[in-house]
Amino acid sequence: MLLNLKRIILADEWTGGILYIDGKPFCFTLEDAVRLVKIAGATAIPSGDYPVMLGLSPKRKIIVPWILDVPGFDAIQIHIGNTVNDTDGCILVGCALNIWVDKLTSSRPVFEKLMKILKATDDEIRIYVTT
Repeated sequence: MLLNLKRIILADEWTGGILYIDGKPFCFTLEDAVRLVKIAGATAIPSGDYPVMLGLSPKRKIIVPWILDVPGFDAIQIHIGNTVNDTDGCILVGCALNIWVDKLTSSRPVFEKLMKILKATDDEIRIYVTT
């Protein structure tokens, strides 16, 4: 299964995108800003192709997608959240992105739907991130 994250808004403090699943638009995303010099917990991961593994989040106590093998980054997840303050370098998913207040809506139901899809596949899961 291929997840494709296309970043469409590159703001000073946040990044907005669209997540596709096997070529079909699925949801909006919110990340930290794309930066040339990494700021820990406040920088989006670099563009690239990464394996994804489902596993327990110690902080959230639920199964989440973990994005693996990201150079210079650790513990990158796709998870629930509404604002850039919730990202900590991770990718948030939601139903709509309000660009005026940098906020995702309906994050929990979108995340739950994403997890249902990911848990149902026997295929390898990868995410391709483009800026």
